[in-house]
Amino acid sequence: MKMSFQNKIMLVNDLVKKVEGLKKAGKVVVQSHGIFDLIHPGIINHLADAKGQGDILIVSVIKDKYIRRGSGRPIFTENLRAENVAALEQVDYVCIVDDEIPFECVKLFKPDIFAKGQAHKDRDRIVNRKLYEEERALYFGKSRIYETHGYESFSSSRIINKFLDLYPEETKQFLARFSKKHAFSRIARWLNDLKGLKVLVIGDGIIDEYHYCETMGRSSKNPIVVNRYVTQEVFAGGAFIIANHISGLCDEVKLVTLLGKDDPREEFISNVLRPNITTKFFYRDDGPTIVKKRYINQNSSQKLFEVNYLNNNNIDAKCERSVMDYLRSIIPTYDLVLVSDFGHGFITNNIIKLIESRAKRFAVNTQTNAANTGFNMITKYKKPCFVCLDETEARYATQDRFGDVENIANKILNRIKADCLIITLGKKGSIAIDKTGNINRTPIFSTKVVDTVGAGDAFFSFTAPCFAQGMPLDLISFIGNATGALAVQIVGNKKPVERHELLEFIHTILK
Repeated sequence: MKMSFQNKIMLVNDLVKKVEGLKKAGKVVVQSHGIFDLIHPGIINHLADAKGQGDILIVSVIKDKYIRRGSGRPIFTENLRAENVAALEQVDYVCIVDDEIPFECVKLFKPDIFAKGQAHKDRDRIVNRKLYEEERALYFGKSRIYETHGYESFSSSRIINKFLDLYPEETKQFLARFSKKHAFSRIARWLNDLKGLKVLVIGDGIIDEYHYCETMGRSSKNPIVVNRYVTQEVFAGGAFIIANHISGLCDEVKLVTLLGKDDPREEFISNVLRPNITTKFFYRDDGPTIVKKRYINQNSSQKLFEVNYLNNNNIDAKCERSVMDYLRSIIPTYDLVLVSDFGHGFITNNIIKLIESRAKRFAVNTQTNAANTGFNMITKYKKPCFVCLDETEARYATQDRFGDVENIANKILNRIKADCLIITLGKKGSIAIDKTGNINRTPIFSTKVVDTVGAGDAFFSFTAPCFAQGMPLDLISFIGNATGALAVQIVGNKKPVERHELLEFIHTILK
């Protein structure tokens, strides 16, 4: 009697034990891994070919939260995708797996054969280059890789992009034009070539705490809503997350930032920064490391209120001299200096002048937030190579509340003598302008928004190195908006946008 397809679906640990038993019994186990969003002839042929290589075929289905393939993806939830695969006769067992590290589950199951679609061969070597170059033995050392012969004309992404209205017509036309001008392989080469860029990040480090609450009701004695604390998450934000974003693109990253002696949180910070980031911490005596606590309704994900722990005054003269003495010698040794200025007292006017005089190229993002509204303007900088602002920050800088954003961009560019400026416009995408007068407008690529916190930092982190590398303006804007579409799917600054995720996303939306 055949097993019902629901019984084919197992938990990861249970399937690991099952595979161990099958292999001891002499069975040849084959594994296929992927999203399996749509079951089409290409998928069916791939799985049939895979099953033909052994006795047992297991399929690992990637969880929803690890899928960043483009607008509206996945079409079906992880449970439905697992059930659809399990319903196929050639599949013996299915499980739903994490995929934060690509193909990590292959190491868990240790199949005799790992089956990959032939059509993904060249793409994966570009997208997951590190996996192919450095970690192949780690994941596949005990498994033989078999490339199946599916129908290459079928692709879930191609079918979804063609037949489902995930983007408005204007965006579809933009992507069609863009894909004719910029091939995916060329974009991947540009991004992969960033690894040799030496980047120095200078800015305000911020620790973001998300405190999740459950609303209990209105207080009987006071006109306030009472919430019950449930749990919390802690993330590295500000200059910390910018350094982490960039460390996925560039091999050598240095972070110079400010901590507080009152409550430095140095161990946490050191643990969350990527291994290829070196650090130089300075300390202020009159305040803590900056912490921003956001209180959030657990069910609706609505932010209720925020409490900041910081000293917003400039660092004292002694600390400033120490910072300047250190920066004076190291700034010229870097290809690009990224200034992440949140206006919280670390980057003083004297430090700005030093950066302007010593950097080969420097890029700036001046953030407007509740602690500095109207006082942290991009106009305090002169001659940056690249500037990234959101629309509100740009309007504050020009004191122009209702004017045309293109005119505002020109005013800022001319006033600070920048080489290039990008203004992000929320749902309207972005506008980019350079000193030669080239203007580029790029639409938004996101349809699913989990959290907008940190999206601007991700946009800046990816576009500034792209500009420094000499990419064309339209490609810089495209990469920025694609990065932003991935960033808004991440809760706060829980993790950086990865290069392989960005390449997967770009590959998908350009099909």
